[in-house]
Amino acid sequence: MSLIVAKMGSNSDFETRLGALFTDVFGENAALERFQRLSGGASQETWRIDGSDKSAILRRAPGGVSDARSSAAIGLPAEAGLIQAAERAGVPVPHVLRVLAPSDGLGDGFLMTLIEGETIARPILRDDAFAEARQILASQCGAALADIHSVALDGLPPELQESDGLAQIAQYEEIYRGFDVPRPVFELALQWLKANAPAPLDTVLVHGDFRLGKLMIDATGLAAVLDWELAHLGEPREDIAWLCVNSWRFGQTHNRVGGFGQLDDLLAAYNEKSGLKVSARDIDWWEMLGSLKWGIMCMIMYEAFRTGADPSVERAAIGRRVSETEIDLINLLEAAHA
Repeated sequence: MSLIVAKMGSNSDFETRLGALFTDVFGENAALERFQRLSGGASQETWRIDGSDKSAILRRAPGGVSDARSSAAIGLPAEAGLIQAAERAGVPVPHVLRVLAPSDGLGDGFLMTLIEGETIARPILRDDAFAEARQILASQCGAALADIHSVALDGLPPELQESDGLAQIAQYEEIYRGFDVPRPVFELALQWLKANAPAPLDTVLVHGDFRLGKLMIDATGLAAVLDWELAHLGEPREDIAWLCVNSWRFGQTHNRVGGFGQLDDLLAAYNEKSGLKVSARDIDWWEMLGSLKWGIMCMIMYEAFRTGADPSVERAAIGRRVSETEIDLINLLEAAHA
């Protein structure tokens, strides 16, 4: 869905600079004819730009100006560097055409190739057009995650932070305590996670948000892994489990992997390519941590709505989903003690 569609001719500074960038990247005979802001990307601007026979995607900081980096998100130049490293490792990603320079006059961002497909969960999980893709998508995700986790850590952007499971528990518990709104299910989950923390695996590059909405899917399956802004150094099981969190199954709860597949299929592909021996039981602890994290994120969303910091309906709607994560945590705790 598009938010803004514009044809060339408004003579705005943004349009002029965008046109110059397009010509510089694609050649002097390439002229920008149309640009369209897309709705994808909650924290960054995403623009589709088209000429007569060339198209690309511009990922840019809002208004071109990057705010001070949050405790989790990396900057756009670093994200572009990660995508380039992932491409070299064989991960399906867009090709980075240009990291914006100050001389481009467009602020922080990068230009990448356009990859056609769908990111919205509902059609991916329900439409006949993706029926064949759903049959192989779990295995494709396993292979892609193995490639992500194989990326050499030397030379990665210095903005990447390291965060293992226990560090994330401490981080999110501090946020949760700050609300001073006790939730018994969260309290129980925190106790269980601390008491049952697994021995760590070797540190790898973690995508940090590997799930539907961040994956481009076409009729043949996984076309590209997008949105690397939450990438960090950590545990490979974190990425696998995040895709299994029930909130990211979008109602298809019987399919543990993203609502579309089974964990055994993902792990078979992952283990074969990575050389590891990750089991379904290894994912249970991390799935509970992921569910707890998302529940606390929902609390953050509601607080932004309640205080007026972000009075959008979207923040209120996401905020009320905290109760869903409590149900998920109860089910996971019961399964852990079965």
